[in-house]
Amino acid sequence: MRKIVIAVTGASGSIYARLLLDRLATIKEQWEAVAVVMTENAKEVWRTELGNSGFSDYTFPFFSQQDFRAPFASGSGKYDTMIIIPCSMGTLGRIATGVSSDLITRAADVVLKERRRLICVVRDTPYNLVHIRNMETVTLAGGIICPATPSFYSLPKTIEEVAATVVDRVIDLAGLKIDTFRWGG
Repeated sequence: MRKIVIAVTGASGSIYARLLLDRLATIKEQWEAVAVVMTENAKEVWRTELGNSGFSDYTFPFFSQQDFRAPFASGSGKYDTMIIIPCSMGTLGRIATGVSSDLITRAADVVLKERRRLICVVRDTPYNLVHIRNMETVTLAGGIICPATPSFYSLPKTIEEVAATVVDRVIDLAGLKIDTFRWGG
């Protein structure tokens, strides 16, 4: 059973976080624990992009950015997967350089040092060379960079369906089973 940390940063793309939390709520039998940490900027971006404060409606435990007593701030907490969705380039840069200045970057550092699964769903575009080198560094450290780049072969018709192509890919990368469009299926 998976123990998963979901981190939501202030990058644009709140729809991805919302869809991921919704999807995780429907596959409860596949995980033991899901914990969430959101930056204050992430909450503001959510309100701006989605027009609500729906992040407070989830029953998952939420942790403050400064709560270093959170169970996933240590390897002994045995959280095996961390998904940062969306992952701002600032957060990615701090992870790449080992700057653990808040709970998100500390948890990412823990996941990498324990050789567990870190998935960073970067959304910015275009990338500059610093972004690319930070992505390379995190990849070399064992992380997975999953750009929030949707696919279209499932013929999505709504913005939610387009965004779900990214979220479904993230769920696959996390090792969870979902019923979704499969190429050639």
